[in-house]
Amino acid sequence: MQKIVKRFIAGAVCPKCSQMDKIVMFREDEKHVRECVACGYRDVLEENPPVAETGTDDIVTRVTPQDGKVVQEEGEQVLKIFDSPTKH
Repeated sequence: MQKIVKRFIAGAVCPKCSQMDKIVMFREDEKHVRECVACGYRDVLEENPPVAETGTDDIVTRVTPQDGKVVQEEGEQVLKIFDSPTKH
C-alpha cells in the first residue's frame, strides 16, 4: 500500500470557508485532490481544464470574455481585505 503525502499550499484560500493556508494537495487514484483541513472542503482538479472558444488556448475562467464582453457571475462574493503588516 502506498502512503498518501499531503502538502500544504502556501497562500491558498479555501473556496468554502475562505481561510488561508489550510489547503493541502495530494494524489488519490491518479487524480490531484485539494482539501481544506479547516472545513473539510474537497475537490478533484481537472487534468485538462476547458478551453475558451476564442480560437486560442486560453483557459476558461469566470472572467473569460464571451462575445467581447466579460461574463459576470450572479450573486455576492466575499472579499477579504487584510491589513499589511507594519514595520516597527
